[in-house]
Amino acid sequence: MDRKMANRKLIRLSQLKNKLATENLEEVDWVTFGVIVKKVTPQSTSNGRTFSIWRLNDLQDLNQCVLLFLFGDVHKEHWKTDQGTV
Repeated sequence: MDRKMANRKLIRLSQLKNKLATENLEEVDWVTFGVIVKKVTPQSTSNGRTFSIWRLNDLQDLNQCVLLFLFGDVHKEHWKTDQGTV
């Protein structure tokens, strides 16, 4: 993990909104980690495309969640991922 994180900045999901507002993250190599705390049953758009919605949290502040929408190949590959997965 030390090798993978070398020269990267860890930003907790619960800090992401604040960091996006106060820092220019486009110039920083940053990573974040999240746990799938809730999954919505796959849904379809009006044009028939199927997608998933995951609620992610870093387990530091359970009131701060990020919604991740998965479409296309990402949805097809990951929609069965279990809740609780990091």
